[in-house]
Amino acid sequence: MKITSLRAVLVAPFALASFATLPAADLFDGKTLAGWEGDLKWWRVQDGALTGGSMTEKVPRNFFLATTKSYQNFELTLKLKLTGVPGTGMINSGVQVRSVRVPQHTEMAGYQVDAGDGWWGKLYDESRRRKVIAVPADEAAVNAAVKKDDWNEYRIRAEGPRLRAWINGVPTFDYTETDPTVALDGHIAVQIHSGGMAVVQAKEVRIDELPPTPGAPTWAKVGMPKAPDPAAKKKKAAPPADAKKAP
Repeated sequence: MKITSLRAVLVAPFALASFATLPAADLFDGKTLAGWEGDLKWWRVQDGALTGGSMTEKVPRNFFLATTKSYQNFELTLKLKLTGVPGTGMINSGVQVRSVRVPQHTEMAGYQVDAGDGWWGKLYDESRRRKVIAVPADEAAVNAAVKKDDWNEYRIRAEGPRLRAWINGVPTFDYTETDPTVALDGHIAVQIHSGGMAVVQAKEVRIDELPPTPGAPTWAKVGMPKAPDPAAKKKKAAPPADAKKAP
């Protein structure tokens, strides 16, 4: 009995350490692009926020500002603001997670937690499956929670094959990946979508890293993406009727 108790005392600290999250970290210092990379014609720090796009010039292609560090399991929070000139084209953005840059292209491939009218709270697979793979269980509640042309808080949790998100505290999607060839690691990024005169801003970007998933597929294992077919549509397709919904 004494031996068992002693063993428990010795093992417990190591068990706790193995399951503990890493200290929370700010991904944006509020002043510089330290820790981020992207096309500086379209990305900058403005008004204390990561800022992409233009209100005077149409955004010609999708552009992404990405973290230089890659992540696997985490809980990410950030505030996002999307504004644009109506009638100039698509006013859209999104938060990439577990994504990588497409070689010799401005695109990124991976999961995107979408943002924009008709897109808030959807999970889009950017430059990979190129379709919506999950939608909110209650889209009306999500749309009611969105503050148009104002700051909205996204919380995104990626843990193993499961991805979940909330906007202003309202649940959006709850998606579990079933394809073993889809990487469960990658960079975090903010997108400004092509087509319109639009600006996206992000601030208070914070991450809590969670323990990695043993044996999880990674981009290094499954292979990096190839440049998209030039003939492929550049605009996002409308969500299919059978898009997966959270239970």
